[in-house]
Amino acid sequence: MTPNWIDLDGLVNLRDVGGISTDDGDKIKSGRLLRSDNLQSLTVDDIAALLQYGLTDVIDLRSTLEVQSEGPGPLNGRGDVRIHHHSMFREGDPDVRGDQPHDKVEAAPAEALPWIDLEPSVQVSDASASFYLSYLADRPDSVLASLRDIAEAPGAALVHCAAGKDRTGTVVALALSVAGADRAEIIADYAASTEKVAEIVDRLRSSKTYAANLEGRPLSSHHTRPETMEHVLGHLDRNHGGVLPYLTSIGWTDADTARLRAKLRA
Repeated sequence: MTPNWIDLDGLVNLRDVGGISTDDGDKIKSGRLLRSDNLQSLTVDDIAALLQYGLTDVIDLRSTLEVQSEGPGPLNGRGDVRIHHHSMFREGDPDVRGDQPHDKVEAAPAEALPWIDLEPSVQVSDASASFYLSYLADRPDSVLASLRDIAEAPGAALVHCAAGKDRTGTVVALALSVAGADRAEIIADYAASTEKVAEIVDRLRSSKTYAANLEGRPLSSHHTRPETMEHVLGHLDRNHGGVLPYLTSIGWTDADTARLRAKLRA
C-alpha cells in the first residue's frame, strides 16, 4: 500500500486513508478520513486547501494541557469547521476520566504530554502497544466520541494529535477496522508515519510545549513499527474477540457501526 500523502506547508504527516482495501474487495473512499500531526502551523493557503478537500470536522486527541499550551489553532472559531477535543490521556481532573475507576492518574495536568515515561495501565510485551491499549482502557469515552465524530462528519473528518502517529494511529486503526479494512493495510497505514518521523520531531522541537520532552530521545524511539499495531489488534482479538466486540463492551452500537461503515465506504 502506498500512503496517500497530502503536501501542505504547515503539516508533515497528513494523509488520506482512502484507497485502503476492504475485506470484501471494496476500498475505503477518499476524502472521508484524513490523519495528521497537529494543526497549529496551518497557513492561509493550507486552510483553503483543506476546505477545498471537503474538511468539515477535526478530531483533536491532544491532552487539555497540550491544547492550552499551544493556544487556539488557526481553524478555531471558524463556522465551517467543527473542532472536537477528546484527550486520550487520564488527566488530573476526575471529571475527564470517563467511567473507569483508577488508583492513579496517568499524568498530573502538568505532565499530560506524549512521551512521558509513566507506567501504562495496560502492560504487554510491546512498550508502545502498552500505551495504545492504555488509551482504550483509560479513555473509552474519548474512543467512542472520536469514532462517532468521524461517522457523523458531513464532509472530511481529520484526526490529529501532536505527531499524528500514536494516538491518531490508534483511533484510525479502530475506525478502519470497523469499516472492514484489510488488516495488513491498516497496519501498513499505521507504520507509514515512520517515513515522516524526522520531519515530525523537527517540527515539534520548535514548540515550547514539546521541546524539553523530546530531549535525549533517539529518533528510532518515535518509529511506528508494524509489530506494534499487530500487537494491539492481536490483543483485542485475544481478550475481546476483536475490535467490534471491544467497542461493543464500552457502549458502541450496531447503529454506530452502520454509520461509520457508510461514512468510509458508501
